[in-house]
Amino acid sequence: MGRRILIVEDNPQNRLLLKDVLEFHGYEIMEAEDGQAGIEMAKKYKPDLILMDLQMPVMDGFTAGKIIRGDPDTKNIKMIAVTSFAMLGDKERIMEAGFDHYIAKPINTRELPDLIKEILK
Repeated sequence: MGRRILIVEDNPQNRLLLKDVLEFHGYEIMEAEDGQAGIEMAKKYKPDLILMDLQMPVMDGFTAGKIIRGDPDTKNIKMIAVTSFAMLGDKERIMEAGFDHYIAKPINTRELPDLIKEILK
């Protein structure tokens, strides 16, 4: 069975793009539209990796990431933040929220599978 990746992203086009690229590389994909749904799915399915958009309605990725990290059931899941605003100081905030890495939008779909392989090692 392939490794499971949970995509938490409110934009349907972005979700579809990520899903297509990652399924092509053999990953099993699950999707959530906001941070709250992402937390529930992380607890229920324990994916190997979560790709978390930081800017979302209902609950943003920073908050969801901290909750996932703070829960004994989900704290070891690898997380990559997806952000369209990688400004000075953001990297520190992202890492403090418990993410293992971050990628900027627009997402480089050629580099993404290599990055995921690296993180899941």
